[in-house]
Amino acid sequence: MPRSLGLLVANTTILLVALGALPTAGPVARYSEWSEPVWLGPVINSTGNDFGAAESKDGLTLYFTSTRAIGFGGEDIWVSHRPSNDAPWEEPANLGPFINTDELDRVPALSRDGHWLFFARGSAAVNFDIWVSYRLHTHEDFGPYGWQPPVRLGQPNGNFQDLAPAFFQNEAGTAFLFFASNRPTGVGDYDLYVSEQQPDGSFGPPSNIVNANSVFQDARPTISHNGLELIFHSNRPGLGMSDLWSTTRESLSAEWSAPTNLTSVNTIYNDVQPALSADDLSLYVSSNRPGGLGGTDLWVSTRTRAGRR
Repeated sequence: MPRSLGLLVANTTILLVALGALPTAGPVARYSEWSEPVWLGPVINSTGNDFGAAESKDGLTLYFTSTRAIGFGGEDIWVSHRPSNDAPWEEPANLGPFINTDELDRVPALSRDGHWLFFARGSAAVNFDIWVSYRLHTHEDFGPYGWQPPVRLGQPNGNFQDLAPAFFQNEAGTAFLFFASNRPTGVGDYDLYVSEQQPDGSFGPPSNIVNANSVFQDARPTISHNGLELIFHSNRPGLGMSDLWSTTRESLSAEWSAPTNLTSVNTIYNDVQPALSADDLSLYVSSNRPGGLGGTDLWVSTRTRAGRR
């Protein structure tokens, strides 16, 4: 049984139930090219900005950020469900006042066991920080067994813009939080960082993911379930205003490769906020490409496995 994950958040120890089966790093899977993204339709998308998706491990729940009018602040986190993986998404619901505030609450990310929801909160006047909420039952979003009032992480937050978290846990049970920040230790406007969980359950000082970053803006990392593939968006020279880029590594201790442009997904428009599904076969992207309702809409690309190397 893997060890329990404990987080020291704002000087408060949160006791967690044991996480489920942990990913084991093995040979890097080979995949087909990502398909041309498909629009998620008018139920998920609105005339506002819809972006920053996160899918549950079973593929039946989708969390995302929206600026649609009926909310608590300028950006709220919403949730949609579907009865099966080939069924359409149902009408989204606002996650409510525990998660959403009159500030900007954005870009959710789930722990693989589904008990923890990480997201960023901030405003024009207040730096974004990473927050986390816990729920007892992984199929409940509301009520006593659903998402509880979140708490602000200590590390890796700093006096900077820290946002767009992604959670990963290795086979030894150690947790890592990937995120984007404009702290001055970076090489660009925004860089990708990772913070490792410490023995006491807190997260330690963040490290710059040097190989992935550029002198431009690099943000919103999403990591594969085995920790060997990292996808993010960047406004470095590419096909459009911002593109999705991918970097891989041969093992959890290896260096990340030079990022490559996901040309089958990107357009001449703004393609941002990638989010991998738990099986790594679907990739959500937020884009203002033609064919949506306006602003930024949610799209999804897919791929198939082609063996391992």
